[in-house]
Amino acid sequence: MAAAKIKKGDRVVILSGKDKGRHGEVVKSMPKEGKVVVSGINVAARHRKPSQTNPQGGIERSEAPLHVSKVALEDPKTGKPTRVRFEDRDGKKVRVAVRSGELING
Repeated sequence: MAAAKIKKGDRVVILSGKDKGRHGEVVKSMPKEGKVVVSGINVAARHRKPSQTNPQGGIERSEAPLHVSKVALEDPKTGKPTRVRFEDRDGKKVRVAVRSGELING
């Protein structure tokens, strides 16, 4: 399996959709489906009827997964979106921001 360009804990920029331009942190990565969940982004509201487990009912808000192509890694230096390159640095495969050449933590 190829190394993941975007992992849990990464800061990302949303490239398209209603949240375009916003920044957030990856909460969950789903590489098999090619999706990521970003905190505070793509929030879906679900209206719940009162039930035995939830007698109050009401509106439940939760983050829905986004396709990985809609997000780009945030450049550690500039905070702008960047692509990712893999390099070998002292025997380790590391992620490097294409925009600034800055090492991405991890």
